[in-house]
Amino acid sequence: MTKTKERLEAFKELLDRKGLKYTYERECIYDEVQRIDQHFDADSLYDRFKKRGARIARATVYRNLPLLLESGVIQKSAGEGKRDFYEKTTSKGHHDHMVCLGCKRIIEFHSDELEALQDKLSHQYKFKLIFHDHRLFGYCEKCRA
Repeated sequence: MTKTKERLEAFKELLDRKGLKYTYERECIYDEVQRIDQHFDADSLYDRFKKRGARIARATVYRNLPLLLESGVIQKSAGEGKRDFYEKTTSKGHHDHMVCLGCKRIIEFHSDELEALQDKLSHQYKFKLIFHDHRLFGYCEKCRA
């Protein structure tokens, strides 16, 4: 089974566990997310539907992003501004972000140590971790100079 099909199945299974249906609108949102190769927010995703004339309500987009997030289809990401940004889960695998407050550069990174620490803390506090969002804000080397 391909990774895309695995993610779609995970999304459908989550909907089923929550007693929700895999509707036409959810299918459209899922498919559109698979076409995006950059970080996006809810409004930019909605704008893609609006430009095509697709009848997907802004509220429908906002309501479904947490479901896509929980099922692992997307992950929280970084972007300009204070809104929540996302990106599809890809072959890059899970990663986190450092955001430069000067030039707005986004540095993607992965840390096995951070992953192990969050698992340890989750176990310690008897917390079932579904997803996390590590965004570190500061200044890159170029902006500090």
